[in-house]
Amino acid sequence: MPEHDVRPTIIGSAAGRRRQPATPDNAIAAEDDLVAAARGLAPRIRARRTDIERQRRLPTELVAAMHELKLFRLFIPAELGGLETDLLTAARVVEQVAIADGAAGWSLMIGSTYGLMAALLPRDTARDIYGPSDAVAAGALRPTGTARVVEGGYRVDGRWAFASGIPHATYWNAGCFVMEGATRRTTADGAPEVRMVFFPPQDGELIDTWDVGGLRGTGSHDYAVRDLFVPAARSLTMDDRPWAPGALYRVPIQALLDTSMAAVGLGIGRAAIDAFVELAASKTASAGSGKPVAERAMAQVNVARAEAALLSARGFLYDTAGGIWDDVLGGRAPDARQLAIARLARINAIAAAGLAVDLAYEAGGGSSIYTSSPLERCLRDIRTASQHVSMATANYEIIGRVLLGLPPDRPAHRL
Repeated sequence: MPEHDVRPTIIGSAAGRRRQPATPDNAIAAEDDLVAAARGLAPRIRARRTDIERQRRLPTELVAAMHELKLFRLFIPAELGGLETDLLTAARVVEQVAIADGAAGWSLMIGSTYGLMAALLPRDTARDIYGPSDAVAAGALRPTGTARVVEGGYRVDGRWAFASGIPHATYWNAGCFVMEGATRRTTADGAPEVRMVFFPPQDGELIDTWDVGGLRGTGSHDYAVRDLFVPAARSLTMDDRPWAPGALYRVPIQALLDTSMAAVGLGIGRAAIDAFVELAASKTASAGSGKPVAERAMAQVNVARAEAALLSARGFLYDTAGGIWDDVLGGRAPDARQLAIARLARINAIAAAGLAVDLAYEAGGGSSIYTSSPLERCLRDIRTASQHVSMATANYEIIGRVLLGLPPDRPAHRL
């Protein structure tokens, strides 16, 4: 496979964009070093792709390698030993890993973005959970559990699904409706109060449910707890004010989470195109023509269309994310229209990656259908990624409201 130094496409005023160091002595790794480290890990990831698929989780040695490179610490505050990098660099790192393997990229995306919660937890609690060098959290934001208010904290019950990376997590978290007796507690605007609670793995039950087609190696199992006491200090709401002062924690939270998610799709799309280009260089077309696949008109058309779809979507994603980062650095809050268009870029990235994979898979012919083919894996992975609630087609409605001049149906930071 060719190596790609995937840099963000820079358009307009974004040309001068640089990430902001989190500490005066610039202790944070340079962005190019982080991307190069992720790219350097690719051969080790590719060598374990069969194991990733078979084990339905990342092999322990790959998790250890990611920890060694501090890739799970992209969004953890520098005060806690995190990298506290910027929006674009984090996405580039995730994209590089996803080129090597979609499940590895997805697992890194989840594990790294959940690091931002360290800035929302009480400082001392955040240090306990995220301070260790092997710290990584996994869980589910959707509130399918309950947290009953008791003295000093909460009694938590529930079962949650889609906990990507939970087999290698050092802490689990879970979204809960807050209950006072039998009644849901509400916020000032009348909405149900939702809190994320954190607890060590030994306090919960992992339920082996992740028997799926795509992204098999993410280990996205269900998990549950029953009548578990969680101290109030080990909980947060996604609307809490971050204690960390860095620019990263002023990025609207949905944009922060979902930009890296979209980058996984870009990586899968790039992997599919690369796999087909490699195949076309060596494979001879069927039907007795004797010509290499690369000389077939359909192959040439498909690879060109795939590149056009992927590269244009990539430029859209990084440009809109860069615009948000520029505003945050400049002390400006992105407006609803800007956030809606950035959300559009994220959904478009997944859709365009899906088109690129489809075109490469089709051009690969009969060889694409075998499980030994990278194209077959890419097809399953991108279809699974596109089913995530943040990337689903229904999001176009949210965006369309704003573009038509209607008020958003949610707070701006959740666009």
